[in-house]
Amino acid sequence: MTNMKPLFNVIEELRWRGMIHDVFPGTEDYFSENCSAVYLGVDPTSDSMHIGNLVPVMMLVHMQRAGHTPYALVGGATGMVGDPSGKDKERNLLTLEQVEVNVAGIAAQLRHFLDFEAPNKPVMVNNYDWFKNFGFLEFLRDVGKHITIAYMMNKDSVKKRMESEAGISYTEFAYQLLQGYDFLHLYQHHNVQLQVGGSDQWGNITTGTELIRRVAGHEAQAFAAVCPLMTREDGSKFGKSADGSSVWLDAEKTSPYQFYQYWLNVGDNDAERLIKLFTLKDQAEIASLVAGHQEAPHLRSLHKALADDITLRVHGPSGLSDAHLLTDFFFGRIKSRESLQELSEKQWQEVARSSELLTLSRARLAEGIGILDLLAETGITSSKGEAKRAIEKDKSVKLNMESCDSSETMITANDAFIGKYLYLQRGKKNKFIIEVR
Repeated sequence: MTNMKPLFNVIEELRWRGMIHDVFPGTEDYFSENCSAVYLGVDPTSDSMHIGNLVPVMMLVHMQRAGHTPYALVGGATGMVGDPSGKDKERNLLTLEQVEVNVAGIAAQLRHFLDFEAPNKPVMVNNYDWFKNFGFLEFLRDVGKHITIAYMMNKDSVKKRMESEAGISYTEFAYQLLQGYDFLHLYQHHNVQLQVGGSDQWGNITTGTELIRRVAGHEAQAFAAVCPLMTREDGSKFGKSADGSSVWLDAEKTSPYQFYQYWLNVGDNDAERLIKLFTLKDQAEIASLVAGHQEAPHLRSLHKALADDITLRVHGPSGLSDAHLLTDFFFGRIKSRESLQELSEKQWQEVARSSELLTLSRARLAEGIGILDLLAETGITSSKGEAKRAIEKDKSVKLNMESCDSSETMITANDAFIGKYLYLQRGKKNKFIIEVR
């Protein structure tokens, strides 16, 4: 592919987007003139990536857009060892079975980002395929002899662990050799010439370029580019929700609605920065969105564009539709019973998790329950007398989005959405989900 010219200077593109922290000398010159193969490695420490993993993934996306061939490596072998980078203690070792599950989950997520219909279609690889039959003595002779102990100990990830109370095991100390060999293997067998990753991977990646240089000769052309590690505007760790939990790409760990809300609620400065990182919108479109937000910040058009784009990419059209529908529900933009009937069981479960949830026995509903009893028994009002005043005098009670004007109203199983949920509102702000159990 080196005889083809890229569609654009990808390093320049990454730089204006704020995606370059460090780059190997000569990378921009070479990759602005030659199409080549580029790889990103992701270790399967979980069965899902979180959004903190996405900047290097987007680097790979831009590489493909420019005409380079992306290699997505899921580290079935390195995932069994553990990378010491950015860790102050030893990782828990995973079993082969756990790693296989995690590899499948992450590989599926990577497919959402890369274009498998393009001429330069992605190649998915697993380093367990070349490590599983690589003997220890063979590895020491063919790989270990090329890199000195002094070189390995000079890496920041090793230095920090050596100075820590926990120290570092030989297992994690040798990790950089494994990752370095990945680069060498892909260079030799697939002509991969560039590795991208987060800035915490710089030491591991340059071990790869050094290994290539020592094995293939000084004329070998191997390069590295890393993105900055992300923090939020307030200095907190990027990728954590308000309660401190990770924002995952897996819909079972972080629902499309929660995922969408994370992006919708970032700070203004974060939104301007993140839309460059996580969307493919060009400079002119982003400048227009930023200008529009500055003129009318209450509309949050910049945040909505960011949230729509990344939610669609990760969760698809149905996931984005779910996020929109639930956002409308929680912000009071659903006004009718018919709209509530559109909610699926999964969406009602999301509503229940994110609301003040009350319960009612299925037997009690089956025999029919009066509105006064329902309000009093669930604690929405302190008594049936208060419930009656709320209905008849204040006109402040709604059942399933419809005004309740009579204190004689009876509620039956037919009123429950999907046979399980009732929606009650007292006044404008007090909204309750009643789950029938």
